[in-house]
Amino acid sequence: MSLNSHVEELKKKHQILSDKVETLQRAPGSSDTEIAALKKEKLRIKEEISKHTEAVS
Repeated sequence: MSLNSHVEELKKKHQILSDKVETLQRAPGSSDTEIAALKKEKLRIKEEISKHTEAVS
């Protein structure tokens, strides 16, 4: 897998997590712990994307 395709895959995962977080935040009774875990994973992915894109520049 090339670096560009890996970054694109990470961006897709990040967007999916964003959508999940948004949905859970709107749902009554959703777990704050689950939302926090998803946000933490989103941040990890964002940092990985950033690391890879900086390496290319």
